[in-house]
Amino acid sequence: MYEAQVTIGLKKGVSDPEGTNTLKALHLLGFTGVKEAKTVRTIDLLIDASSEQEVQTQVEQMCQRLLTNPVIHTYDIKIQKK
Repeated sequence: MYEAQVTIGLKKGVSDPEGTNTLKALHLLGFTGVKEAKTVRTIDLLIDASSEQEVQTQVEQMCQRLLTNPVIHTYDIKIQKK
């Protein structure tokens, strides 16, 4: 059994309205030292597979087919044996 964690973010230059609004709200609350806020999404998957390579391949396919939009997203995959 393996746990895969996929962290999905926006590519550089892609608008992040949620991050922008978070930054504005932090400034309004007095946290003026914050210079940037970016949003990321994390998806945790528990996968039954025979090897880490098999998990890597499956998660790559998941990212390409469903979890991300390759035009606007970047992603990072971390795999850990459970």
